[in-house]
Amino acid sequence: MQDLPNTAPRTSQAHDSAQSASLAQGVALAVGATSMWGMFPLVFKTVTHIPALEVLAHRSVWSLVFVTLLMLVVGRGHEIFSKSFYAPRTLRTMALSGLAVAVNWGIFIWAVANDLVLQSSLGYYISPLMSVAFGVVFLRERLPAVAWLAIALAVMGVSVLVLNLGMVPWVSIGLAVSWSIYGLVRKTAPVGSLPGLYLETLLLSPVALSYLIWLGLQGDTAMFGASLTDSALLAGTGLVTALPLLLFARATRILRLSTIGVLMYIVPTGQFVLAVFVFQEPFTSTHLTAFAFIWFGLALYGWGSSRSRLPAAVT
Repeated sequence: MQDLPNTAPRTSQAHDSAQSASLAQGVALAVGATSMWGMFPLVFKTVTHIPALEVLAHRSVWSLVFVTLLMLVVGRGHEIFSKSFYAPRTLRTMALSGLAVAVNWGIFIWAVANDLVLQSSLGYYISPLMSVAFGVVFLRERLPAVAWLAIALAVMGVSVLVLNLGMVPWVSIGLAVSWSIYGLVRKTAPVGSLPGLYLETLLLSPVALSYLIWLGLQGDTAMFGASLTDSALLAGTGLVTALPLLLFARATRILRLSTIGVLMYIVPTGQFVLAVFVFQEPFTSTHLTAFAFIWFGLALYGWGSSRSRLPAAVT
């Protein structure tokens, strides 16, 4: 009997090729999402003449609009109409995470308006290590010595700013704490990133919309003022919030969490580059020393993560 041709190598080669293409797509999606987040200061610089609280309210309302559309586009619209989707426990959890993300958004918008993008960058560099520390405190996670050393280096970096500049980087700390709380709460939430943002903005929107209506009645809102440009920019804050989330949600289904964790550092790096080279914010030797401590801590943590099972430093 004649032997059948051996197709196994060809099949294996095709599988490897498909896997490589999928990984390349995942990296492209994640880089796209994190690059957009890294460029957020450019977007919010265009509305710095509008009070930060008003911009935050618009971002919450318009994010709901665009996230709802995204839910429909990606075929998850049925969840919006599912009764189980609005279970009391889920709503309580998402209300807490919504509050945390609103605080994070508000601090960031205020920081951009007040030329503190460098502090914002520092906060997002610190966030992963603070998330790890929160895991120890609230989830009883155990850390090896290398992780504790990385956290200690981040604390030293902040201390350099406090001692040498005589100021506490409240923006950095506020962003890191609010984002870490957000990640901690979302870790226990029974919903994914896109439906989660839908619920968060749904719960934030009544308060945000009430505030905007009140401003409108006072004749003091940019959305209903003379400038069409302001109206478009404010609506656009919802689009730029929802779009990278869609790319990121898809990327997380393809890539390993460790890869996602590394790519997430594109966000504060983009903000750092904008702060120093575009917005010309002061960057002294003290800032360099503080950032160096934190960069070294992150590098050390990344090295440790690649050699052992450390907790993920990304939410």
